[in-house]
Amino acid sequence: ATEPEELPLPSEEPQHKKTQTEAPASNARAVLGELSVSSISPDSVQLQWSIPKGSFDSFMLQYQDAQGQPQALPINGGSRSVTVSELSPSHRYRFHLYGLQSRKKTDHVSTEAVTAAAKPEELPLPSEKPQHEKRRTESPAFEAPLMRAVLGELRVPSVTPNSVQLQWNVPEGPFDSFMLQYRDAQGQPQALPIDGGSRSVMVPGLSPSRQYRFHLYGLRGQKKIDHVSTEAITEEPQHMKPQTEVPASEATPARAVLEELRVSSVTPRSVGLQWTVPKGSFDSFMLQYRDAQGQPQALPVEGESRSVMVP
Repeated sequence: ATEPEELPLPSEEPQHKKTQTEAPASNARAVLGELSVSSISPDSVQLQWSIPKGSFDSFMLQYQDAQGQPQALPINGGSRSVTVSELSPSHRYRFHLYGLQSRKKTDHVSTEAVTAAAKPEELPLPSEKPQHEKRRTESPAFEAPLMRAVLGELRVPSVTPNSVQLQWNVPEGPFDSFMLQYRDAQGQPQALPIDGGSRSVMVPGLSPSRQYRFHLYGLRGQKKIDHVSTEAITEEPQHMKPQTEVPASEATPARAVLEELRVSSVTPRSVGLQWTVPKGSFDSFMLQYRDAQGQPQALPVEGESRSVMVP
């Protein structure tokens, strides 16, 4: 294969020299199969690939966005598919998938895709039937693979005036990824892709005192295997709430301890964080950071949570 012209990588030798000069650390050379497009929408493309020989530690997907800026998406070595979101409608993209062994790029494949044309509603939400009817009435809509995967209850552990935290479990089988769909305060459909290992997500940018309905889909490859739904109402604006907080001077009987904040996942536009509480308990958490413009941001997190996605 030849080195892709769209995204020449720094400190990489030309592709035609790679196989002779960059043998992987392991004796068995891993090989990437064909990179294919399994589904498209106006703002996303789903890609699939196979590994006919060997294994990779991780993958790196590279492409240029609609403005011509290079983008890089790191992917876990066990994955065989990925959804690339935040794309522009009716735009041609060229994707380059690199397989890495011991941090070295040992093989790569490429493909092209054109996103679908924009529609009045890019992400129509499914008909909202009662939750208890889901498994009986909607099973034909999901094509089950050999190993059955089931989504557990979707619940709301915490809300703020402008965010909702959702949690779920997977009592049977794994999913490759999840997709959360809802409508914003203006009635526009929104979709939030979620890593298959996640069991919670924080949905930001909501409006106070408003009811939202959320639909969580479990995906294998490009197929929706199962889905659950729930509703949540955001809180009133903070200045309207009664002052019931416990004064900061009142100490808790037992001292609570936070331990190791670590990064569990990254994408070009989000970071997943995890932490532990080895001693005691906290009523809630507050995550603070500065955005790309240097403005301070604060994200409230429910006290039982041990992870959060910063979008």
